[in-house]
Amino acid sequence: MASCRHCGRSDLIISARLGYCASCIRSHFPQVWPQIEKVHQESRRAFKLPLTPPQDPGGKTCTLCFHGCRIPEGGYGFCGARRVVQGRLKGGNPSGAGVSHYYDGLPTNCVADWFCPGGTGRGYPQYAMRNGPEHGYVNLAVFYHACNFNCLFCQNWTFKKATFRGDRLSAAQLAAAVNQRTTCLCYFGGDPTPQLPHALAASRLASAAAYKAGRLLRICWETNGAMQAPWLKPLLASSLASGGVIKFDLKAFSEQMHQALCGVSNQQTLKNFARLAAHISERPAVPLLTASTLLVPGYVDLEEIHALARFIALLNPDIPYSLLAFYPQFYLNDLPVTTRDFAVRARRVALEAGVKNVHLGNLHLLT
Repeated sequence: MASCRHCGRSDLIISARLGYCASCIRSHFPQVWPQIEKVHQESRRAFKLPLTPPQDPGGKTCTLCFHGCRIPEGGYGFCGARRVVQGRLKGGNPSGAGVSHYYDGLPTNCVADWFCPGGTGRGYPQYAMRNGPEHGYVNLAVFYHACNFNCLFCQNWTFKKATFRGDRLSAAQLAAAVNQRTTCLCYFGGDPTPQLPHALAASRLASAAAYKAGRLLRICWETNGAMQAPWLKPLLASSLASGGVIKFDLKAFSEQMHQALCGVSNQQTLKNFARLAAHISERPAVPLLTASTLLVPGYVDLEEIHALARFIALLNPDIPYSLLAFYPQFYLNDLPVTTRDFAVRARRVALEAGVKNVHLGNLHLLT
């Protein structure tokens, strides 16, 4: 087991790649960040992604996410999806995005599967085809090949190989993939934020076609939630009307821990989560908003879980919260799998913090 480079402790779970324990990251961030930042830059350099959000004085400003990248001619935004060509922002527009998709039979392993209409029939008949799991129907899972975070523990990190050369699909082509057995259209990745115009256009087209045919089509989002605030309105409208669920990945509560693990601040994510929580009462039949947190051993500890759960509970204690087992991946592949004992304790802590509905996911991974 590695020792913390700052305090020297070796009795804790510490990634040699990250180099520091959770306590030192939270308490001595200015001292430890320079070395952690080098790890983030190394992980991005490997995929030729910008090391930091560009802020060129003469660049074009992207208004999709909280970075507000000012991208120079011929350059790329932090996400790698947005670029400037002949003075115009390209990438992630309705005309084309880096995206792949597949059909996933319902009920599926979606974060919200334990309470959503597709997995349980909740909201039947307005939002579900059956008064129970929708066996025989499918979710069109849409995976965007870009992200505005840089999580060192990313469970889907291989998307980075396709950020610049992934499949280019128009919104109309994606919408056409929704067939008569499709009752869920779910966006994830990577993250849909860097290509929201494409996703929203596809949603409008697919929803209009489903309405014309007299079919249900729920629009769901799984995101880090760090889009600029104006984009919340169309995203909210798409899910609220259709019976879909908006799923925020809350990686950590401490800004220092979040920056160490994800390379960026979590303040926009928390603000946007609170903004959406204010709309929960508008659709009581099916929970509109849910949160999930990956239990990264040694880092997303009980202190982080308590703080996140308290944050959620103060907004609305009925918001469903999922705690997910971690599997060693990407730059934190030297950490162990989440233990069953820790997952159970984390759930208890979240309940004690005031969240009423706490679910343990990825149980097959627990050791």
